[in-house]
Amino acid sequence: MRKLVYLSLGSNLGNREGNLRAAIERLATLGEVMAVSSFYETEPVEFARQPWFLNCAAALATEKMPKQLLAALKGIEKAMGRQRTQPKGPRIIDLDILLFGNSIVETGGLSIPHPALHQRRFVLEPLAEIAPEQRHPVFKRSIRELRDALPAGPPAVRKLPVH
Repeated sequence: MRKLVYLSLGSNLGNREGNLRAAIERLATLGEVMAVSSFYETEPVEFARQPWFLNCAAALATEKMPKQLLAALKGIEKAMGRQRTQPKGPRIIDLDILLFGNSIVETGGLSIPHPALHQRRFVLEPLAEIAPEQRHPVFKRSIRELRDALPAGPPAVRKLPVH
């Protein structure tokens, strides 16, 4: 049974755009990539003294179960050279599960929907581009509504021109 899953991708080390594109290619081994947002340059949050990120969102139709998908995403991160040396620190690639169909999952090491999804402009801007009417299964509001409810101001999120 295929589920439509929404993912957040981010990179702030090396060739950020190349890292995102390589990760998107690798996602195709886990299912069918249905949509990818534009790339957004975003100011770091929480741990601010690091390079700015490039972020995007992707929709993936997959038959994997949540824990299987999480393990596969961690495998992609590791294969691409991610090293987890500092929480929220610089990284070649970061892959997060935002939404897994309409499922709510709370198990060791996995929370779906992503617990900070509704607070992060760097996640909501790209997600609203590809899934504006998708509803958050806990808050029962659309992604567009969640994005529009965020306060103005920092951190900065700028959509990059397509080239």
